[in-house]
Amino acid sequence: MARSANRSAAIRHEPPHLEEAPSLDPSAIERRYLLEKARREARMLCHHDARSSSARFWVVIGTLFLFTAVLILLVWADVQRTFGI
Repeated sequence: MARSANRSAAIRHEPPHLEEAPSLDPSAIERRYLLEKARREARMLCHHDARSSSARFWVVIGTLFLFTAVLILLVWADVQRTFGI
């Protein structure tokens, strides 16, 4: 009989009945607050790291572009001097 009751409860999607009372630990609220605070700080740190890595990427791309432009100009000047173009 108990087996059919469990099956019918699962079919009706009823939440399981909790036989334990909620925790009355006075420090549980403080621990939960500290956990949420640590999660929030980790999220902010991850967001900050992503933004700084994006900035670092564009600085490297700009530096490479500038280096390439200077190299092209130097090679062009050397070609003009060598072949008299």
